[in-house]
Amino acid sequence: MGLILLRYGEIALKGRNRGVFVRQLRHNIRAALKAHGVRAEVRSVGSRVYARTDDVEAALEPLSRVFGLVSLSPVAEVPREMGAIAEECVRQARAAGVGPNRSFRVRARRSDKTFPHISPEIDRIAGEAVIAATDGRVDLSNNADVTIGVEVGQDAALVYGRVIAAPGGLPVGTEGRVVALLSGGIDSPVAAWMMMKRGCSIIPLHFATNDEETAKVMDNVVVLSRYSYGWQLKPVIRSHAEAVGPLAERLREIGEERWTCLFCKRALLQAAVSVAYEYDAHGIVMGDALGQVASQTLPNMEVISHGIEKPILRPLIGLDKSEIVDLARRIGTFETSTRSQVACAFLPPNPITRASVDRLLDVARRLDEDAAPA
Repeated sequence: MGLILLRYGEIALKGRNRGVFVRQLRHNIRAALKAHGVRAEVRSVGSRVYARTDDVEAALEPLSRVFGLVSLSPVAEVPREMGAIAEECVRQARAAGVGPNRSFRVRARRSDKTFPHISPEIDRIAGEAVIAATDGRVDLSNNADVTIGVEVGQDAALVYGRVIAAPGGLPVGTEGRVVALLSGGIDSPVAAWMMMKRGCSIIPLHFATNDEETAKVMDNVVVLSRYSYGWQLKPVIRSHAEAVGPLAERLREIGEERWTCLFCKRALLQAAVSVAYEYDAHGIVMGDALGQVASQTLPNMEVISHGIEKPILRPLIGLDKSEIVDLARRIGTFETSTRSQVACAFLPPNPITRASVDRLLDVARRLDEDAAPA
């Protein structure tokens, strides 16, 4: 069977509760492999996690999307002998194409300090063997084309020539549940992804405006599910027109149409709070980025958030549009989010950009008076 070395990052900084994070990470790793039909034994030793499987190559791609992991490598197990280690380093170097035009370096790590060679000696001896076999060019900097890793443990030495990046963050499920408002646009799926990276289990909530936008949301939920191992995404769908239509009409009747976007977002947030209570979630996620559109100025965000019973999380708040687009492309939601665009039916011609809580309360009072029976 083959072996995969799985590295976590931020989890290592945890104190007494590190075991909780590592257990959830192992659970999510198993879920990722099971979802792709890969059978594996997953265990942790010290600060490393290992997956032993007959299907290493099939396991690498899903594992590269498991939050909590920072990187992974398929490894070869060899005896704790310098000759065997050097021989395997040569094999890994050849497999990676090391030669006169492709540089390399060897990086060794001893978890077992009883091994007779210290790490720099392992680097030197293995490096000399690689040079002799491949005529490879040594580059000890981070610019080396290939890094050959060696980890010497108590029972064996592990040698690898590939390092595959993973997303980092915290394992999904370690930080509780949040309701993520998902539209058919670019921003909200990225915001949900970022909260998943911080260990949150996402409950997608979509307020449907038309079949086309809802289809985009459902397709993006499928994409996000590829990162949500250990937690199944189950979208909640509500009617946008039912949530905000009567409110928008009353605002027009009292001559406050400019407030439509702000009252609309507050109505959606209040509905999201109800969903959060229903699903035992602790916060609401929005795709707002400061200053991006009229409803996302700082004064307007204050007004939108006023009196909402659950914390409102805005993970994109400090990003500009190009950064958000880059993330959307990276995680795979961009193409779906830009498939079509339908303008909101309730968008006013001149939305207010500098609201205040006092004016909000005044308009809300007038709405209540207008709605009261004669």
